[in-house]
Amino acid sequence: MSQATYVKLWADTQRELDIMLQREREEFLQPVEDREKVMKMLATAYIQYLEIFRKLEEAHDHLIHQQKRAAVRQVLDGVIGRILEIKKEMVALEKSECHHMDDILMDLQRVPEDIDIPIPKYFIKENLSILQDREKFLDEILLNAGLLEQEPVTAMTLEEGIKVVQVAERARQGRARAAFMKRIYLEEKRQSQKEAQEMGKNPDDAATCIQKVWRGYRQRKETEKLREEEMVFLGMSLPPDLEAMSSLQIGAGKANVLQGEVQEREEPSFRQELRQTEGSHIKETLQDQISQCFIECRHITGRFPDYPPENTGGSKAIFIEKHPEQVAEELAAKREAEKKEKEKNGKEEKERPAVKKPPKVGKQIVDESWKMGPSNFLSILEEGSSQYKVFWENRDNRSDFLQDHDPELIKEGEREEVEDEIRVQVDEVMQEKLLKLKQAVDGETGARQSKAGKGEKGSKAPGKRRIPELERDQTPDRTIDSLYQELAEAGLLIKVKNVNLSDYIGYYDCLRNIPRQAGAQPMPSIPEVRQLVALYGILPLGSQTVHENAPLVKSLLLAGPAGVGKKMLVHAICTETGANLFNLTPSNIVGKYPGRDGLLMMFHMILKVGKELQPSVVWIGGTERLYSKGTPKGEEEVNAKRLARMLPPFLRALKPKDRVLLVGTTARPFDANPGPFCKVFQKIILIPKPDYLTRCGLVCQDPLGESVERSTGSKGSRKRKERKRQKVTSSRIFHLAIAVTALLHCEGMAD
Repeated sequence: MSQATYVKLWADTQRELDIMLQREREEFLQPVEDREKVMKMLATAYIQYLEIFRKLEEAHDHLIHQQKRAAVRQVLDGVIGRILEIKKEMVALEKSECHHMDDILMDLQRVPEDIDIPIPKYFIKENLSILQDREKFLDEILLNAGLLEQEPVTAMTLEEGIKVVQVAERARQGRARAAFMKRIYLEEKRQSQKEAQEMGKNPDDAATCIQKVWRGYRQRKETEKLREEEMVFLGMSLPPDLEAMSSLQIGAGKANVLQGEVQEREEPSFRQELRQTEGSHIKETLQDQISQCFIECRHITGRFPDYPPENTGGSKAIFIEKHPEQVAEELAAKREAEKKEKEKNGKEEKERPAVKKPPKVGKQIVDESWKMGPSNFLSILEEGSSQYKVFWENRDNRSDFLQDHDPELIKEGEREEVEDEIRVQVDEVMQEKLLKLKQAVDGETGARQSKAGKGEKGSKAPGKRRIPELERDQTPDRTIDSLYQELAEAGLLIKVKNVNLSDYIGYYDCLRNIPRQAGAQPMPSIPEVRQLVALYGILPLGSQTVHENAPLVKSLLLAGPAGVGKKMLVHAICTETGANLFNLTPSNIVGKYPGRDGLLMMFHMILKVGKELQPSVVWIGGTERLYSKGTPKGEEEVNAKRLARMLPPFLRALKPKDRVLLVGTTARPFDANPGPFCKVFQKIILIPKPDYLTRCGLVCQDPLGESVERSTGSKGSRKRKERKRQKVTSSRIFHLAIAVTALLHCEGMAD
């Protein structure tokens, strides 16, 4: 599709988002007592935000103009964060991670697939070169350490070389012979046409010729169609719908190439031009504003205010949504509070006032009405909407063939940076000017101000805070690459398998809500598991803005029987976000970093590397052994207990800016002590066994066992895929026969 199509999609989606924001201002700010009404409101907003999310992601993926992509990206991150906030409210309201939204989907004329969580492609595309370099570096480390088997390269024998040369030579001779025969055929055809023109043809001969050509064309088409159906049946070629998808993928590949070319263009800088043309005007304007503020403050308070210190932003703190009257009031209140505090510290307490007990009341009145909590993303969405209306809504895109940068937008962003640079110089000048004004008008000296400044600084200085052991830099003289290499050689940093979240196949069960009507909580279905993994694992790890402002989830537990895909989901989280994978399974750390100091060093290195090369996933398999109820027996169980004691300080060391996620998997959660076990993991997702519909779908959709390649697409993976395609031809008919037999068996059971 053309760029105009996606610009129109962006515009339509932005209008839908404006309607949603207006609806939130009207409905969500009012307290509501009916819980069912609240749940319906939240679920409706959740579904509509998902639709907006899907459209914005499509527009962002196909747009080429970098400034448009940046504008869409800001709104896209805001929509993702708002979805996570609404999900948190829904979980708090129903005390369940899975929700019944079938009725709401019917009212909105949606299908269950519309609430699947799309994975933004920019998680990988924007860091593709970095991820590929990191993957090559990890492969080299593992090969040198002997932890990765290198594919053997077999040399060609003399007989095979002769056969290849013979095949090529015979093909060349065949092409030459075909070209020679074609020339003879064309010469004979020209001679026959010349003779026919001289002799002339009757209408019957002309009709016979037309019939011959048409019947031959129709028969060739039918034969080609039968051949294609046969090849599809044998698994030797793709069905027509998948062929159409491949053509769309080719078009998407061309768009990706154009995006890469546009990204390679260096964004022009206008800082020097702005300094020369607008620097003097900005300097004069700032000086006039600050001088006017000082005069108004003295007119109100009777004295000049103190100049804001540099650590609070200098003169910028005066103009952050504050009038001079407000600034003066704050400064006066601050001085009065400091004076009272000094007087209070100078006097000794003579008597303690008796603590009055609050009067007893019969029964406290609890407000059961629901009200939406504060949001960190509504301001981002409103800012993105206003920027769209100012810069992009009425923009003429017909002449922008090169999809180049807009100079005015670049100047708008750099003008603030130039203003901040000039503000530092203005602060120095105005601070001296304020000191001279105080000396000349109020008779104050600089010693008093410096003394007050020192007292203020001393009163604000906090006491020394004890730094936790994991947050101390125990390896200050080592680089990140050396720590990365050590962890990989120790087997703690492992290679991620190429699997996507969409490969975790499953279908919605429309009958699973029947137990909910009786008051029972049903097991989550596989699509719901995909949604929860995407919401709590993939979306926060993929975006820094979302992770810093959304409800923070530091740990995640996948619990389910063996063989249901828990490890696959862990690798899917890493594949979709490009995250590093650290394996801290108790059986994997036996004999590595012994003792408490060794375990502390291991966690320190993982934390340092994970934060520096974020996003990162720390995986612990068999987590029930960490919190087993009995006494530890053997070295492995002792290490597991030590590992469990290190997890709480490890989680406390993770801040909102650190995109590091702890993921545990267990097949026997009932063997663990539930108290500390549930304290460590914030979210627990139950993984169900595949139901009958899912098993039949797996047999029907993937009877040939095709492998899934990672989106980074390394050369080795493509070679392995090519070799597998060459080898799988003989086994496809066998697998297809198994699939047909299974389907016939299913039909027999149904009859």
